Amino acid sequence: MEAWQTFAYIAASILFITGLKMLGRAETAKRGNRISAVGMLIAVVATLLAGGLDYTWIVLGLVLGGAVGALAARRVQMTGMPEMVALLNGSGGLASMLVGWAEYVRTDDLMAFSAVAIVLTVLIGGLAASGSVIAFGKLSGRLDGKPLLFSGQKVVNAGLLVIAVLAAALVVAHASGALAGGGALAFAVVLLVALALGVLAVLPIGGADMPIVVSLLNSYSGVAAAAAGFVIDNVVLIVAGSLVGASGLILTTIMCKAMNRSLANVLFGGFGATITAGTAQMEGEVKPLSPEDAYFILEAADSVVFVPGYGMAVAQAQHVVQELAQQLTKNGAEVRHAIHPVAGRMPGHMNVLLAEANVPYEQLVEPDDVNPTMETVDVAIVIGANDVVNPAAKEDPSSPLFGMPIIEVDRARTCFVLKRSMNPGFSGVDNALFLKDNTRMIFGDAKATITAMVAAFKEG
Repeated sequence: MEAWQTFAYIAASILFITGLKMLGRAETAKRGNRISAVGMLIAVVATLLAGGLDYTWIVLGLVLGGAVGALAARRVQMTGMPEMVALLNGSGGLASMLVGWAEYVRTDDLMAFSAVAIVLTVLIGGLAASGSVIAFGKLSGRLDGKPLLFSGQKVVNAGLLVIAVLAAALVVAHASGALAGGGALAFAVVLLVALALGVLAVLPIGGADMPIVVSLLNSYSGVAAAAAGFVIDNVVLIVAGSLVGASGLILTTIMCKAMNRSLANVLFGGFGATITAGTAQMEGEVKPLSPEDAYFILEAADSVVFVPGYGMAVAQAQHVVQELAQQLTKNGAEVRHAIHPVAGRMPGHMNVLLAEANVPYEQLVEPDDVNPTMETVDVAIVIGANDVVNPAAKEDPSSPLFGMPIIEVDRARTCFVLKRSMNPGFSGVDNALFLKDNTRMIFGDAKATITAMVAAFKEG
């Protein structure tokens, strides 16, 4: 590697780290994203200018990949972003797996270290690729969001993992003359088992836990990329993959805490597979309310908390939510937006939507910030959220959600729940909030409902 290329990789790595740090704050996130993009451009250009490359396939890949990316950026709606992120995670894992596979086939005499790096790249990359495809299917509705279980599932997964480790050890043992029969067969076993493990690891996970899965798969794809960097001796790929892997793992830990699940439970699968039968019988009656009547309550409110969920994304209601928030602020009310870490179907889903609507960052709060003062909130407006506000998480020990920290809107003076129907959330658990004495159900499209409230404010 020439000196100028080394300096280019160092510069790219610095830009990656700087951009990632800036992504931690909403006011600097956009600039951080651009800085990271510049770093990636430098890394790609430096690699392409290294010489000795056949640019035919490279140019073809750039054209095809650029076209697909541009088309996806224009056509994929925010409601489709969770499954899009899952596919992107899978693409990264697949790319790393193919790099390891190609390097294994290309090299006749592997060193032991290179063989270890290759099997790790293939194993982790393959798991991330196939697991992401299943996550995509669950998030997009193409597969059933409920956990898919079978007898002896954990034993099968453990057995496959043992087979993968043994096969990987054989590949390393046959590192000298890697294309010999034994080594090649063992490598094929590693490849196939990795793909199978990805499928079997995600199938038993319920829909309510999919944000954790997306975050974990993101971490897997980063680790696979870092391993691929060792395979092809590319420093900047090692740095970038390590950053993605570490940040994804940290985010996974945060999400696990928000779901009251251990990291070990996530890593070994089976979480979210609890049975919803046997939960306590809900008592109470539904109290519907019209948007026009809701206006009169909001007009007198001094404190309002919005709690967005996936329903807000489906209705594309983030802009009218901000418009209503502005009307409430002009009316003298304190407005906050309480965002649960696992609201929506991917990490940061609600934050992205509200940022798109230019909601001030200082109005965004976490559950721990708003729960202690929830009794002083005049109106809590739940927009399409279900599991993250379900009182069963703290009241019903038989509920699968029991122990999960929630946004305690049931303690607000009045709670508006905007939904199309009484259907439960992604977890399939009925929500006792709908029948609470202080809850008023406002049925219909969330965007139309909030638009009617905004119109009432303007007329009033």
